[in-house]
Amino acid sequence: MRRRDFLKNIGLGVGGPILLNGFGLSALAKSRLFNAIDDDSDRVLVLIQLNGGNDGLNTLIPLDQYDNLVTVRGNILIPENKIIPLTGTLGLHPKLGGIKAMFDDGKLGLIQSVGYPNQNRSHFRSIEIWASGSPANEYWTTGWAGRYLDKEYPGYPDGYPNTDNPDPFAITMGFLVSETCQGQASNFAITLSDPFSLSNLSEWNTDEYAGTLFGEELAFVRESISLTNQYSEQIHAAATNGSNMVNYPDTTLANQLKNVALLISGGLKTKIYTVSLGGFDTHGDQVLSTDPTAGNHANLLATLSDAIKAFEDDLVALGVDNRVMGMTFSEFGRQIRSNGSYGTDHGTAAPLILFGACADGIILGDNPQIAEDVSVQEGVPMQYDFRDVYGSVLMDWFNVPKAEVKAILYEGFQHIPVTSCPAPDAVHERPYLVAEPIELTSFPNPFTGSTTIRFTSGKEWVRLSVFDAMGQELEVLVNGKFSAGVHEVSFNGRNLPAGNYYLHLKLEGSRQKTERMVRAR
Repeated sequence: MRRRDFLKNIGLGVGGPILLNGFGLSALAKSRLFNAIDDDSDRVLVLIQLNGGNDGLNTLIPLDQYDNLVTVRGNILIPENKIIPLTGTLGLHPKLGGIKAMFDDGKLGLIQSVGYPNQNRSHFRSIEIWASGSPANEYWTTGWAGRYLDKEYPGYPDGYPNTDNPDPFAITMGFLVSETCQGQASNFAITLSDPFSLSNLSEWNTDEYAGTLFGEELAFVRESISLTNQYSEQIHAAATNGSNMVNYPDTTLANQLKNVALLISGGLKTKIYTVSLGGFDTHGDQVLSTDPTAGNHANLLATLSDAIKAFEDDLVALGVDNRVMGMTFSEFGRQIRSNGSYGTDHGTAAPLILFGACADGIILGDNPQIAEDVSVQEGVPMQYDFRDVYGSVLMDWFNVPKAEVKAILYEGFQHIPVTSCPAPDAVHERPYLVAEPIELTSFPNPFTGSTTIRFTSGKEWVRLSVFDAMGQELEVLVNGKFSAGVHEVSFNGRNLPAGNYYLHLKLEGSRQKTERMVRAR
């Protein structure tokens, strides 16, 4: 019997999300049918999912590329005199005033051009990749945070909750559970809408169908209800004991973050919260035709900025801000060229926002290079692999050893400095934010047949690859240990069509660089 039919037969229904007192049933232990195919412990990670694919170029605007942006997206581009200056070469959308204030206070950081090799532009597949931390061509059934929690709390849900761990390990605010926290046998996240509207569900014990597949599914529901009831008591107690110290905007996202702050202040020991804001799939009417600073995207960014600012102000007032780190993510950015509908289509990389007392005004990465002759479907090239961001959060915030991070994510993981106050025992290969210039050039550029790529490295591991304008990795030119000095590598591109291509260089010690080269006609 299929799980869907089983749930119908016992009267739970499947017309929408399956909820147990506000909790998603799918958030709890998975049976075999679903698997067919401390100090540090007090730290909290809040993930904000921007559903639909955020337009990074109208969020974090490269001012040194503005002239070419006018050429390729003039109908949606924020007027230069309306942009909020961030640095001499970088600015923010005018609706991100709250974000700017946090940056000035050292409570917000930015990572430019975050994506993954071989970008998939399907919403469903790309968000699967971001949730699982898998390579683009592999299908993994666990989430990146779920694998981390599996290592920390083996055997879950058997034996949980217990005296040492009475609280849920992860909570998704809303009605659909986040696959980010899917472990090998269970999802560590539960869904929650209102921490005050919880009541115990009726439980039953029967072995009438023991030893049958139906009995196994019935046991799944019984276990889910029992776990839900136990966690609901802890959540209600934390909500009752907690408080909010500031007024929040009247938006769904702000209300979700308000409840997160409430539960943290009430003593709930949940490690990971996921909240979300939808509407970023802005193919049309991203801006008003009469005013690029207004419209759907502007409203979304205002909602995001105001909610994060209120949340951080609340954490500060509650005295728990040093325990909480936040991060945004979206399945992809948008294309560099706008379309004729005052919108943008699915692209590749986009900026990622970090926030909290330990974000410390970080800006990682170079401004993306915008050419005058951007092709119709060209996206912002990746500089940072999102798995390096995830892994660095695990290392710095949750004190996970680098070897374990590689096992959770991928062997090529490279640490980058995502926080100014890493966990007490975290060991970095280099001091925080060491600024070492990276030399990466190609000549001739533009080229017609072959070109020579020159880079400088220390005595270290080097990975050098070539990407096309759609985010596909065409060739890995170098992947190994190099001696210190200047190195040259030849690249044969005579069979490539004319257009923009990108070199991506990764060096040890948090250093990455992306450089454009052009195949001439």
